[in-house]
Parts: sequence; structure tokens; C-alpha cells
Amino acid sequence: MGARKVSFPVVVSGPSGAGKTSLCQGVVADCPDVVYSISATTRPPRKEEVDGQDYHFVDTDRFKSMIQAEELLEWARVHDHLYGTPVFSVRPFLARGKAVIMDLDVQGGQSMKKVFPDGVFVFVVPPSFGVLEKRLRERKTEGEEVLKTRLRNAEEEMRYRKHYDYFIINDELDKALGELKSIIEAEKCRMSRLFTGENS
Repeated sequence: MGARKVSFPVVVSGPSGAGKTSLCQGVVADCPDVVYSISATTRPPRKEEVDGQDYHFVDTDRFKSMIQAEELLEWARVHDHLYGTPVFSVRPFLARGKAVIMDLDVQGGQSMKKVFPDGVFVFVVPPSFGVLEKRLRERKTEGEEVLKTRLRNAEEEMRYRKHYDYFIINDELDKALGELKSIIEAEKCRMSRLFTGENS
């Protein structure tokens, strides 16, 4: 029996500063059959970010037109900005037999669960809130008020972990990356993905 390609979305959520983006990028760099879904946002780009590579940066009017045209699989307001997952960032790659990994906040994760109930949902956390605050401060991308808002939101976001399939503590990036890749590899072997539609 020959191997067959198995496509499914992998949603990675967790508090801001948990290391979600680094983990997603690490998976894509190491796994040629996994692609990264680039989200759209009205948030201004940070100094090192590239449009079309880190995010699709759009203004509010363009984002609203994407909502009206049903060009987004999900969208939410997070930290006073709009974020969404474009259809073109996910469905074409699934159709080609790829796994699509996406970095979403907990609102987006719950919305995506309705779109892809058979997806893989992974919750990532730092080892402590102290480490989380340290990481956010070291990024030096937000002012003090924004940083405090992200820390307050992190406590609320942690309550959503029970709605996810897997839980990773990102204490050491290499270890957490290995765990995430192992989850994806295991999901490729799930019987319900390999033999859908077969009679018992």
C-alpha cells in the first residue's frame, strides 16, 4: 500500500508572548509538507515585519470588505485591532495535500474549530506569567499600556486551554518545537484521516 498525503489544519493558540509564531516558523522550516497560513490584520507592522510574509497588513476598510465578501474563514478583534484568516491562505494548500499551520488567538481558534472540527488544536503557554512578562518586555514592540493589556488578556486566554487537543509548555524552544512536530506527525497517522469513507 502506498503512502497517501494527509491534509489538515493545525491551529496554535496561546497568550501573546508564548512563542506561537516561533514554533510555527520552526515547523515550516523543518517540514516541507507543512505551510504557514498568513493572517490579515489592521495592526501596524512592527519594525522587522514584512507585508505578505508575517501578515497581510490592511486598513480597516479593506478588512471590512474582506468580511463582507466572505474572504475570511474567521476574524476577531484582538488588542484593539482586527485579525482574520484569509481563505486563500488555507483552502488551496489543504486541497494540495498539505498540512496548514496557523498562529491564532483563542477567539480565532474557537471560530476555526467550527470551520474545521477535525483540525488539530494546540495550546502553547510559557512556563510562568513572570517569563511571559519578561518575553513581552524584551520584544520592545509595545508601550507600557499595551503590554499591561496583553498581560491581563493572558490570564483570560489561559481559561480556553481546556478546549484544545494538545498542551505544550514552551520553556525551551527546541523541546517545544519537537513536541509540536511530533503531534503533527502522529496526526498524519490517525486512522480516521487515512481511511475516511471506508466500510468497517
